[in-house]
Amino acid sequence: MANRKPSKDINTKKANRKNPGAGLTLAVLVFALLLIGSVVLIFMVSGKIDSMKGADSQIKLAAQGGFNCEYSEAQKLYPYGEGVIKVTNERIAYLTLSGTEIYTVPVAYTNPQCSVYGDYAVVFDLNGYSFTVMSRDKALYTTPTKNQIKALTMSKKGYVALITGSDESNGDVVLYDETGKAQYQWSSYNSGFPVSCTFDADSTRLAVSTVNTGGAVIVPYIRVFSISKGTSSLEMADSAMYTFEGNVMFMSMFYVGDKLFAFTGNSMFEVIDGKLTQLNFDFSAIGYINLVDEKLFITYSDGVSQLNKLAILSGSDTLVYNSDIGTKISSVAGTGKLYAISVDRRIFVFDSTGSILNDFSVDEDVIRVNFIAGNKLCVVSASGVHTIT
Repeated sequence: MANRKPSKDINTKKANRKNPGAGLTLAVLVFALLLIGSVVLIFMVSGKIDSMKGADSQIKLAAQGGFNCEYSEAQKLYPYGEGVIKVTNERIAYLTLSGTEIYTVPVAYTNPQCSVYGDYAVVFDLNGYSFTVMSRDKALYTTPTKNQIKALTMSKKGYVALITGSDESNGDVVLYDETGKAQYQWSSYNSGFPVSCTFDADSTRLAVSTVNTGGAVIVPYIRVFSISKGTSSLEMADSAMYTFEGNVMFMSMFYVGDKLFAFTGNSMFEVIDGKLTQLNFDFSAIGYINLVDEKLFITYSDGVSQLNKLAILSGSDTLVYNSDIGTKISSVAGTGKLYAISVDRRIFVFDSTGSILNDFSVDEDVIRVNFIAGNKLCVVSASGVHTIT
């Protein structure tokens, strides 16, 4: 008898098949959920780091106005006035944007440091014994010092506050007038080592931060001196003194109007009702601080190798801007009501309200930026000096 093939249960086979409609529905549902999640994530990220959107324009720096030079030469250049200052150990020169020398000053500096304060520029020899003050028209003066220079700041009127070492005290603060003549010296005996100085806007007050390391814990002080113009000289007198019970050191200070702010490496203080009070801002690692239009522009990060952020703080202690800005900051500058920051081959220009006015993408590493005459931004890059209007 012939073998019979086993019969197949057609109904069972159909029942075991997967329903193609159900699978399609599931796939569409998963896709929709992923799409919704992506859209939400995009909005969250764009809202948090709005400043990191694509640049408004891309600029080839070599095509901009200025002059080209070697990288080693570019490192010696500082935007100022209507050109740049070139600083070497042997001389200081003020150059036009085409590279032509306007004037030069011979010096003998081992470790020259250059800073720009509005209409003035100053070069001092760190741990040396001399400093030079310049205007756009000429070198105003070069002044030797008795002791080693540790730090220097200038006021809008051209006064200089110089911190020096001393064999007789913990350090001295010397006040010079606009002609470079020493007018007053304060020697620190009981307050510790002078760390930083700052003038107020009208050059009538000078705040000096010190740190006393003689005891079991560090004790910080801030001393404020009043400055007045006498018949033939500047006069300085003790006005106030503040301290704080904590192991901190005030590395920098700023006057915003009549308010005095002080900064450590990771925190911010304000003199309130005659006392140094720590403000409730989470600045884990503070980088650059600039005063622009009575607002503090503060770069900071949450720690080493973390993304840098920019916070803008008004004089009323209100954050008007706070956002991620980039990975590597190469330079910052502030003048009038404008602030520029170079980060990751991007240059952002802010106004004092926190609005981004310009966002440039550049094709070279930036060494320094600063605003110069004619509403121009001077950029010193690896290839030379360039201007952006």
